[in-house]
Amino acid sequence: QLQVEDDDKIGLYSYKVQSTITSRLANTMIQAKMVNNAKRSQHIVFDVQVPKGAFIDNFTMDVNGITFTSKIREKSEARKMYSQAKAKGKAAGIVRSNALDMENFKTEVNVPPGTRIQFELHYHEMIRRKLSSYEHLISVKPGRLAKHMEVDVRIIEPQGLRYVHVPNSLGDHFNGITTISKGEKKAHVSFKPTMAQQRKCPTCSSTAVDGNFVVQYDVNRETTGGELEIFNGYFIHFFAPENLDPLPKNILFVIDVSGSMWGLKMKQTIEAMKAILSELRAADQFSLIDFNHNVRCWRDNLVSATPAQVEDAKKYIQTIHPNGGTNINEALLRATFILNEAQNLGMLDPNSVSMIVLVSDGDPTVGELKLTTIQKNVKQSIKDEFSLFCLGIGFDVDYDFLQRIATDNRGMAQRIFGNQETSAQMKNFYNQVSTPLLKKIQFNYPQESVSDVTQSSFHNYFGGSEIVVAGKVDTDNLQHLESIVTATAANAELVMETLRDVEELDGFMKKDKYADPEFTRKLWAYLTVNQMLAERNTAPTAALKRNITKSILQMSLDHHIVTPFTAMLIENAEKDEIMLADQPKDPRRGCCPGTLGLTPNAPNNNKGIPAWANVTAVPVSFMPEQRSPPVSSLSINRVDNDPHFIIHLPKSQRNICFNINSEPGKILNLVSDPGTGVVVNGQIVGAKKTENKKLNTYFGKIGFYFKSKGLKVEITTKTITLKDGSYGITLTWSDTGHIIRKQLLISVKKENNVTITVGEEMSFMVLLHRVWKNHPVNVDFLGIYIPPENQFSPAAHGLIGQFASEPEVYIHHQRPGQAPEKPQATMEVKGNKLTVTRGLQKDYRRDRVAGTDVQCWFVHNSGKGFIDGHYRDYLVPHLYSFLKKP
Repeated sequence: QLQVEDDDKIGLYSYKVQSTITSRLANTMIQAKMVNNAKRSQHIVFDVQVPKGAFIDNFTMDVNGITFTSKIREKSEARKMYSQAKAKGKAAGIVRSNALDMENFKTEVNVPPGTRIQFELHYHEMIRRKLSSYEHLISVKPGRLAKHMEVDVRIIEPQGLRYVHVPNSLGDHFNGITTISKGEKKAHVSFKPTMAQQRKCPTCSSTAVDGNFVVQYDVNRETTGGELEIFNGYFIHFFAPENLDPLPKNILFVIDVSGSMWGLKMKQTIEAMKAILSELRAADQFSLIDFNHNVRCWRDNLVSATPAQVEDAKKYIQTIHPNGGTNINEALLRATFILNEAQNLGMLDPNSVSMIVLVSDGDPTVGELKLTTIQKNVKQSIKDEFSLFCLGIGFDVDYDFLQRIATDNRGMAQRIFGNQETSAQMKNFYNQVSTPLLKKIQFNYPQESVSDVTQSSFHNYFGGSEIVVAGKVDTDNLQHLESIVTATAANAELVMETLRDVEELDGFMKKDKYADPEFTRKLWAYLTVNQMLAERNTAPTAALKRNITKSILQMSLDHHIVTPFTAMLIENAEKDEIMLADQPKDPRRGCCPGTLGLTPNAPNNNKGIPAWANVTAVPVSFMPEQRSPPVSSLSINRVDNDPHFIIHLPKSQRNICFNINSEPGKILNLVSDPGTGVVVNGQIVGAKKTENKKLNTYFGKIGFYFKSKGLKVEITTKTITLKDGSYGITLTWSDTGHIIRKQLLISVKKENNVTITVGEEMSFMVLLHRVWKNHPVNVDFLGIYIPPENQFSPAAHGLIGQFASEPEVYIHHQRPGQAPEKPQATMEVKGNKLTVTRGLQKDYRRDRVAGTDVQCWFVHNSGKGFIDGHYRDYLVPHLYSFLKKP
C-alpha cells in the first residue's frame, strides 16, 4: 500500500513482485518505483505485507540516486545506533504491525518535489505442504494504478511438478490475465495487467489490484521413504508418504461456550463442529466437552463414532447457549483425565493417535488464571503420546499462550478470524490433523557424515502434510548419503531406506539460472531458527532460555535475517541518515512469528539397523543380520521366466526342471500347507503378442497367505502390499524398505527383489524382471525362489510344496540325445519311468540380467509323472486359495 498526502501528484511508474521457489524455498522481492510530481515535498509510505514466519533478509531504498542499504544487528545495539542518529534529527522509523497471516513492513519517507524514489524489500520462507498442496501467497496491494505492474513467479522443483494452479484470488476482474507455463520440473507464472485492466471501472482512477496472489502446486513422489536433496554441503529430506491407511484416532473436542462466544462466533463454531463430526471415521473414538465457568461433558468417556453417536453429538451442540466466564484449566484437565482413563483401562487401540482440540476466544477468567500454571498443569497431566491442538478465535485471545501450550504438548496452534469465515477456517484446520497416517517417526543418518541435523523425531505424520529434516553433510568425504526412516503405520512397523548420490543435483542446479544455489543453506537455517524459537518458548529455566536466545541471535547475524532478537538498520553511504526495522512484541500474538508446531524429541533407546539407525518399534532380535537372505549357491526351489520350475533335491543333490504353459489370468498353486497355514499362489500374465505361434507366459502377480497371522501379501510388477484384515500398506518397487507385522518381515530392495521372512521358520524371495517399456512383445514379470530349508509341515502340497518331503529319484541309462549337448536318461520317480533331457536353466538371483546357468534334468509334458497328477489340478480360484485335496 503506497500512501501519500496529495494522492494525484505521486506517480507509481513500476510495481514489481518477483518470487522464485527452489525446492519449497521461496525468495520474494517486492519493488516499487515512484516519482513526486507535486510542487512541494510529500510524505510517502511504503507498506507491504510479508507472510508471518518469513525472514526479511534485505531492504534497499534509492532516493534521487542516494542508496540506502541494510545490515542486521542485535536489537538493543541497533536501537542505540538509531536513537543516536535520531538525536541528529535525521531519521524515519520502520514498524511491523500484525494481521492474521501477514505482518506489515512499513517505512515513511519525506520526498522533495521532482524526486524519484525506489523501495525494494527481500524476504524468504519455506512453503509448507497443507492438504496435499503447497500454497505460495504474495500480498499485492499497490494502493494506486501502476504504469508497469508485474507479478512473476518461477518454480524449480527437482522432484518434478505434479500440477501448478493459480486460483482466482484477486477476483473475477482479472480472469484470463495470468499465464502459466509448466515443464516437467519448472514452471513460470506471470501476471501483468495493463493500466486499463487495473482500473476498478473504465473511468475509475482507483486500482482493483488489492489482495493476495496465490500459486498452488504439488510435486511428484516416487518413494515412500522420501526425497533427499543434497547441495552445497547441506541435505534436505522431504518426507510425505501417501498410500497408507489412516490410523484410528481418539479425539476430544473442548469448546469454549463463555459469554464472549455469543453470536456469530458460536454460530460458526456449531456449523464447523457439525461438519467435523460427520467426517469422523468408524474406527475413531470421540467425545465433547464444553466449558464456561463450569465444565460439562456430552459423554464422560470416549465413544465410537457410529452414525447414531455422531447424530446425538450434533444435537447436543445445537443446544449450547454461550454465557458466563472461561475456565480453561479445568476444561483441559477434564479432557486429559478422560484420555488417561481410557488408556489405563486398555480402551485405546495401541496403534491409534490421541488428541485434544481446544477452541477458545479469550483468556481464563474463572478458576486458575495464571497462564504459566495452566501450562504446567496440562503438561503434568497429559501423557507423552497425546497431542493438544489449539484454535484461537479473534484477537482477544492470548495466542502466544495457545501456541506455547500446544507446542509443549506435541501439537500446534492456529489463529482464526471471528467472522463469516470462522467455520471454513476451523474445518480447514481440522482437515490438516484429521488423517494421521504414521506415528513415532524417526529419521536416522550416519552420524559420522552429518551434523547440526534439525528435529528428526516426530510424534505424528498427517496425510496431506510433509515432514522436512535438514542438516549439514560432509560431501567431500562421502559419495552417497543414506537415510533410514522408521515409523508405525496402521498395521505394521515401517523401515524406509533412501540412498542419494551427493553430487546428483549439481548438474541440474548449475544449468538453471533462476534456481537459488543457497536454497539448502537457507532451508536449514529457516528450520533451525524456527525450531530454536519454539524451544525457547517452552524452555523450563531462564538459563536455558538465555542460551537459546544467544544461539538464535548468532544464527540471525550469520544468515542476515530479521528475527525477534535482531533489527535491520538502513542507512545511506554517509551514515548520516539511519532507519530501523524492528519486530515489536504484540502481547496478543506469539512472541515470534512462524514458531512451528514442533514436538520435543521422542525418547529413543533401541539399537537397530544399521548401527546409526535407531529403530524404536522393531524388536532387535527379529531384525535380520543381513539386508537380504544369503543366496545359497543353488539349493533352492524356484520358478522364474516363462514358468520354468527348478526343484532342488538336497538328498540326491540333483536339480529337476519342468515348464508349465498355462493361459493368462489363471492362478497356479505353488505351496499349500494346511499344517503351517501357508499358501503361495502365482497368477499368469501373457506377453503382448505371440511369437513363432506361441504366447510366452510369466508370473505377473504372486500372493502369500499366512493364515495363522491373518496376513496376506500381494506382489505385482508395480507394488508390494501387506493386508491385515481391512488395513493395507503398500510400497512400490521404487522403495527400499521394510514392513514389519506380527513377526513377519517384508524387505524390499529397490527395483530388484522382495524377501518375506517368517520368524526363523521360512523365507521367500520374489525377483522383479523389468523389460524395456516399449518392447513390442515382452512384459515385466516376477520370479519366486523358495529355499528347501523352509519348515513346511508333512501336509504341504502344491507345485513346489509337494517336494518339501523329497521323493526317491533314480536316474540311469544315460544316452546321447538329439543334440550332443543335451543327453537323455531314464528317471524313475513316484512309480513312473520318464525320459528326461540334460540341459541348462537360469538362476537370476545373483545376476538379474544374464542369470547364472544351472544344470538340471528336464521333465517334458509340464512335469507329468514328476509332479502328482496333472498341472491343471494345481489351478486355484483366488490368489489366496488353499489347494483342494484331490
